[in-house]
Amino acid sequence: MNMHKIIKKVIIAGVAATIGFGTFAIEGTNTAQAATVTTSVGQKVIDYGKKYMGTPYKFGASTSTTRNFDCSSFMKHIFKKYGVDLPRTSVEQSKVGHAVSKSNLKKGDLVFFSSGSRATGHNITHVAVYMGGGKILHTYGAPGVTISDLNSGNWKRTYIKARRVL
Repeated sequence: MNMHKIIKKVIIAGVAATIGFGTFAIEGTNTAQAATVTTSVGQKVIDYGKKYMGTPYKFGASTSTTRNFDCSSFMKHIFKKYGVDLPRTSVEQSKVGHAVSKSNLKKGDLVFFSSGSRATGHNITHVAVYMGGGKILHTYGAPGVTISDLNSGNWKRTYIKARRVL
């Protein structure tokens, strides 16, 4: 292989590494192929949130602690780690980002419900993060931080809307 081809491949590999390609393969021909192995920010938010599984629920929980959460303080905490500064309440969180239909949900979308003792069926009283596969990560009541099925039971019945903030 001549020096020009070697230098070209080294430069391409350096550029690929600089811009963050996870995997880089140079084939025997004069072409370079780069494949990225990335994790979406939505998945990162979810993975971080799952570290708090079982953390107790407390209505009105402080945003300065991770010993307990309410639904909106939990969302505020896990999204903040990835640069999204959400408002404090689920009602205010339901106004940020942009609307997304239930059929177009992506990992990391916020989903909102009218559930619990303060629910009227139309008002926002709960927020969760969509995990994909019809699952949501959130916190409420006795289970604390938990995973639930968006498309069954209470969560299907009380779903109001979704917002994309990522």
